[in-house]
Amino acid sequence: MADTPTSTLDPADIESHSFDVVVIGAGGAGLRAAIEAKSRGLATALVCKSLLGKAHTVMAEGGAAAAMGNIWPEDNWKVHFRDTMRGGKMLNNWRMAELHAKESPDRIYELEAWGALFDRTKDGRILQRDFGGHRYARLAHVGDRTGLELIRTLQQRAVSMGIEVFMECKILRLLKDSEGRVSGAVGYWRPTGEPVTFKAKAIVVATGGVGRSWKYTTNSWESTGDGQALALWAGADLIDMECLQFHPTGMVWPLSVRGILVTEGVRGDGGVLRNSEGRRFMFDYIPPMFAAETADSEAEADRWYEDHLNNRRPPELLPRDEVARSINSEVKAGRGSPHGGVLLDIASRRSAEYIRRRLPSMYHQFKELAGVDITVEPMEVGPTCHYMMGGIRVDAETEATTVPGLFSAGEVAAGLHGANRLGGNSLSDLLVFGRRAGIGASDFAEGFTGEPSVDPRDVLEAISEADAPFLRDPGESPYDIQHDLQESMQALVGIIRTGSELEQALEEIGKLRERATKVSVQGGRGYNPGWNLATDLPAMLTVSMAVTRGAIERRESRGGHTRDDFPNPDPEMGKVNFVQRLVDGEHLVVPEPLPEMPDELKALLEEEAH
Repeated sequence: MADTPTSTLDPADIESHSFDVVVIGAGGAGLRAAIEAKSRGLATALVCKSLLGKAHTVMAEGGAAAAMGNIWPEDNWKVHFRDTMRGGKMLNNWRMAELHAKESPDRIYELEAWGALFDRTKDGRILQRDFGGHRYARLAHVGDRTGLELIRTLQQRAVSMGIEVFMECKILRLLKDSEGRVSGAVGYWRPTGEPVTFKAKAIVVATGGVGRSWKYTTNSWESTGDGQALALWAGADLIDMECLQFHPTGMVWPLSVRGILVTEGVRGDGGVLRNSEGRRFMFDYIPPMFAAETADSEAEADRWYEDHLNNRRPPELLPRDEVARSINSEVKAGRGSPHGGVLLDIASRRSAEYIRRRLPSMYHQFKELAGVDITVEPMEVGPTCHYMMGGIRVDAETEATTVPGLFSAGEVAAGLHGANRLGGNSLSDLLVFGRRAGIGASDFAEGFTGEPSVDPRDVLEAISEADAPFLRDPGESPYDIQHDLQESMQALVGIIRTGSELEQALEEIGKLRERATKVSVQGGRGYNPGWNLATDLPAMLTVSMAVTRGAIERRESRGGHTRDDFPNPDPEMGKVNFVQRLVDGEHLVVPEPLPEMPDELKALLEEEAH
């Protein structure tokens, strides 16, 4: 196809595959969905943009949250549910939070049965560690490499089941049949540039996050918002796209590694945050709603942590949005570290042997990338774009989107985390709702009569749009557009937002979208990074527009979304999701009421609060 004009390309000559269920994305959620579909005897395919095993799931290092009660027998699903809702500032889908809290322990034990190796208590149970926003120590972990162990285990099971895997395949567009059902997808092979289509009775989108549109991010190159954009273009709803999490601790120095994740496990194992004066500043930022359960002095925090006499926590383990804003405030007040962050100190709190045993990845990461020995000196850290709480709107039970035949799970889907995700909830989210998406997609596929069909004209249109940059000379560089987008989103749609800056960002994104229509690339199609980026830009710009528009409409501060001009939460806005959809080509943002929570769960939240 490399030298064939799209206009003369015969759809019959395009490589094509047909399955019952196609899963796009091979992180934890995608793998778990594919395993479920395959276990039902359905023809199942995994399609991933990169190599199998190189999913962003491996960055979730600290652990998977599940109320197993191995450390604190008092822990149970009700407390986990309450923590998740409270951490999400009550913007969560209550049913997803309930299902997640109830089913997470079974998913962890299932993973263990499949071969996952967790750290252990002295009596042989799965060890659990403290994490921000969790009342009890409930994160099952493998040192600070939990995500890697999860991926390794799921990947091994998927391959052993015979699930077909299509690696290094970029999906350009979802395809629908004449009845409006999602029935396939069209993309291209990154090694060759050749087009490929997949027909399916049901499709699960599990493509992860959006962070590559920001300058400083923990996300790798794959996280360009493909799934959110694909779903929106296909007619699905997005919700709460303004709710973007900035992880409190990314590497700050050197600049070449700025933004790389520093696991919350460092703080869960006793690390503390200090400003340039050497003071543990987090005691100055304890919100009233957490005051009763958070230490208000260093001596008290140390006693609670060391003795585990009760379920209190140090202020470094407040929810991530609270910690990130506190760090930002210290830096703005001139009390930051030499390179513009703060200091994360575990060296003065734990022995070198303990640090190397419990945090081996962090030890090697700082030693090799920053020349810092974290067993003897502190780390410089600061907030970095990390996780999208908003995303594709799904049904809590089945993970079905608003488009028939399309399902979604993992970071790309919204609802569970509300306005702020608690650390550790992401890995159990992948397992719980990856499985449910697999069940939902399988049920839909089994009820599908006939064979899925796609319109060849839609296939050719998608390929033609992807090929267009080769036909322009001269034109815009995709790298220049990406650079300008990252600068704008970092500066104007970052951790602290204002209405005027958001309006400016909207204008800038509009200009970038116009420039993107003139993008030009050179060379062939095989492993062409410029072309690969050019095909990523439509999704990056679409998602950036959605985040900005949602942030403009949510005139309050809630969770990961902070408006400097509306610094307080608005009780009325706390009752709505901001839904985004395309209607006749127009991008709409409309408030819709949250699902009504049943009285027994309301009573549970009130009981726990008291």
